[in-house]
Amino acid sequence: MKNFSDYKSEISKCSKCGLCQAVCPVYKETGNECAVSKGKFVMLDGVLRGDLRLNKNINKYLDLCLKCGKCSEFCPSGIDVCKIFETAKYEYVKNTIFGKIVFFLESKLIFGSIIKMFSQKRDIKKHDGGSLKIIYFKGCVGNIFPQTAKLLENFSNIEIIEKDFECCGIPFLSSGNLERYEEVKSHNLELLKGDYDFILTDCASCESTIRGYFEKDNCPKFINLGEFLVKENIKFKSKKHLKVTFHKPCHLGNADFIKSLIDNCENIEYAEMENFDDCCGFAGEFALKNRKLSKAISEKKAQNILKTGADYVITTCPSCILGLKQGLSGKKNAPKVLSLSEFLTKFDNYFPSSQAF
Repeated sequence: MKNFSDYKSEISKCSKCGLCQAVCPVYKETGNECAVSKGKFVMLDGVLRGDLRLNKNINKYLDLCLKCGKCSEFCPSGIDVCKIFETAKYEYVKNTIFGKIVFFLESKLIFGSIIKMFSQKRDIKKHDGGSLKIIYFKGCVGNIFPQTAKLLENFSNIEIIEKDFECCGIPFLSSGNLERYEEVKSHNLELLKGDYDFILTDCASCESTIRGYFEKDNCPKFINLGEFLVKENIKFKSKKHLKVTFHKPCHLGNADFIKSLIDNCENIEYAEMENFDDCCGFAGEFALKNRKLSKAISEKKAQNILKTGADYVITTCPSCILGLKQGLSGKKNAPKVLSLSEFLTKFDNYFPSSQAF
């Protein structure tokens, strides 16, 4: 695990070109230079030079970040912005009383017990010797709401492997709890050893975080639920005509599957919203610490959703579901927000035990 001081040369690479301003959802809403990565780098550079202290005011601006990664994608210097902010936050919060309380609550004893308390046990039927061998990373929400498990148990030609994974670690990165993140990373990496064709995920944030465990040139193959269903050419049917739109989470690398998947759904019309890949404004801890700003960003997203006239808005990130619901709250004729797996498990022709639309 790197120390904050190890990023001195990385921070100095920032040329203050301002490209991050063009893509940062927080900057677009506030116009605050300290909210965008180049502004934060000025402060962090001052800390490393000894001109500033890493105090609660700087930590406040570190929290003013959605971790969407768009600034990193557009950075001509290739700076791993989120990694630097996470390490700086850890450097500050690890010695505070608040940080110690959060770290205790996020321990395996507390955090892990809460997830197990609310988890619904649903083991996928084992089909040994299938044409594909896939490890399914269920994630915390997948343990509590196992709709994807209901989908996957129908594939007799696929060997689905479930293991006792812990949380992917994204909540711990957000809070600056890098020690806990390294703990779950080590645990999960051990379980990801072996022979398989793909790692299957149904949460964009989980997949993005797990990818971060590996070096780019040594990363296993990932496949998300939508890509998997398109690959298997699974067809669904609704009893009545429905219109849906899709929100692409910031952590979802590729959303090309969505149109093909909807094409395989009879009586389902797809309406792409304007800026379907704009951030929903939630990002877990960000929404708790920046409530008004989070709501303002999510309400902008909601306007684009409402323009489509969709009956449902679907996505592949539990945090985004909360953000979309936040933005649509109280809006007239607002569509219902569902995860992709929850939406698809409503088709009774493919799943006789479920209730049709």
